[in-house]
Amino acid sequence: MRHTKCYQAGYPRPQFVRKEWENLNGQWGFAFGEDVTEARALQGKLPRTITVPFSYETQNSGVGDKAQHDTVWYSRKVRGVGGKRTVLHIEGADYVARVYVNGVPAGTHTGAYTRFSLDITEYLTGGDDVLTIRCDDFDSPAQVRGKQRWEKESFGCWYVQTTGIWKSVWLERVDEVHLTSLKITPDCKDYSVKFDFTVSKPSDDVEVRFDISFRGQKVRTVSSVACDCDNGVSVSLSSGKLTYQAALWWIGDPALYDLDVSVYYKGKKTDEVGSYFALREYKAHGDKILLNSRPFYARLLLDQGYWKESGLTPPDEEAMVRDIELAKQMGFNGVRKHQKVEDERFFYYADIMGFTVWCELPSNHWQSDNTAAQITQEWLDIVRQNYNHPSLVTWVIFNESWGVRNIVSNGAQSSLATGLYYLTKSIDTMRPVISNDGWEHAESDILTLHDYEQDGEKLRARYNSLKKITEGSSENEQPLPYAAGYAYRGQPIVISEFGGTAYVCDEKRGWGYGNGVGGDEEFLSRFGGLIRAIDSLNISGFCYTQITDVEHEVNGLLYEDRTPKVPIEEIAKRNTR
Repeated sequence: MRHTKCYQAGYPRPQFVRKEWENLNGQWGFAFGEDVTEARALQGKLPRTITVPFSYETQNSGVGDKAQHDTVWYSRKVRGVGGKRTVLHIEGADYVARVYVNGVPAGTHTGAYTRFSLDITEYLTGGDDVLTIRCDDFDSPAQVRGKQRWEKESFGCWYVQTTGIWKSVWLERVDEVHLTSLKITPDCKDYSVKFDFTVSKPSDDVEVRFDISFRGQKVRTVSSVACDCDNGVSVSLSSGKLTYQAALWWIGDPALYDLDVSVYYKGKKTDEVGSYFALREYKAHGDKILLNSRPFYARLLLDQGYWKESGLTPPDEEAMVRDIELAKQMGFNGVRKHQKVEDERFFYYADIMGFTVWCELPSNHWQSDNTAAQITQEWLDIVRQNYNHPSLVTWVIFNESWGVRNIVSNGAQSSLATGLYYLTKSIDTMRPVISNDGWEHAESDILTLHDYEQDGEKLRARYNSLKKITEGSSENEQPLPYAAGYAYRGQPIVISEFGGTAYVCDEKRGWGYGNGVGGDEEFLSRFGGLIRAIDSLNISGFCYTQITDVEHEVNGLLYEDRTPKVPIEEIAKRNTR
């Protein structure tokens, strides 16, 4: 595995790396809202402890209480650094987070799946300051929640809720004049890259320099004055020391460029940021998906990113690496991260290991004007925060009409899906966008279908003509492929959920699709038949459900602890075209 030049173990934001930072994960004071007064919470006087970033529902948190609590409090001591700005970053907190320093409100954020950052310098005293975070979460199906249950007990394919902090919390030290954002857009047509960036205090006295290297060899340096709120500069990557082929990002051969960004104010360096990027083009072209202008067949696994002991939070970096390695060993070239926006370090490892990722908005399950406004903001934040990762190849907005249950005939709901499609395109012109994965599409770059038929021959017959695939079939009880007013216009087709065969090797029973299987041979026969059926169709790929069991759902190829249910080499043998 070849790490990027800027890699730091544990650094939560691997494409925007600074040297001066402090990891705040670990032991914090903790309380449920009903167990403490606000006054005592703001003083940091909390009766329990918790291990951040694990939610209180999980074993790794040290609390392990699966009951719903609407309010939770966290507290610990922090210190500023003289002459530097102190920025607090919270990678993910579900759902409304309020931050206090020494009892003074410092900022509020709504939404579970995006990073938020606050400059808390003005609230610090120079000694041990009390950082307190209050999180409020609700059982409302109207909020963005993904696979988190909204009833007291888990049901169907919905699991224990995740409340409060569930991703890393950390501090960063910066000068007054520093880089605040960086958007990296490669162009494979002319082997160039564009940097769109912002700084904290733009002026004619601020210069930003970009130093690009490739596997230790200097490629290009370009500078730009940062005199506006938004700035951009493009640079060609052609070099006599590099071949174009070697400089492209491929599955299993992920060529990455290193990037050093330096900010100067009146000639003095005030900031250094490490990053990286790749020359990679992934697009829907006619009825094919193309990777760097070559047809690409997506062999994906559905990946919900749960762990038995830590819920939605990866136990550590090694766990994320292991999931990618296992998926590759089983013959898959990517995952559809389902109803979760993963830790950004997962995208990093996918970047450096040459593995594709579909990124999906965790669903709300009820539609209203207020919900539409909230999911729009959260989705655009998700897109902007993860835009630079070369492994991220597709955006998925809705899933199976969750949150837009009447999209097939409700013009407001189909307009919301199409509106979000175009809003995504306004930020990202590089990637295919799917408006409603699996069912009743509005505007979409890929037609995706879900079907959990367990008989491979029946599945093959159901989709043996383009008309059956694109218009629906009397043999298929699934919802229509398109909402009213939309129709197939030649896009690539992916069966983006299928399989889901329930298989347990002991007396345990749980939820899965179809009749469960009773042994390795029966499972492998069914798995192989389903894969052969999908591969025989004239489509652009598939996504098999799923990589691991999740709580009571037992249709994984692996158990929750990542132990294979059947030999991995037998899965790989059948997962070939």
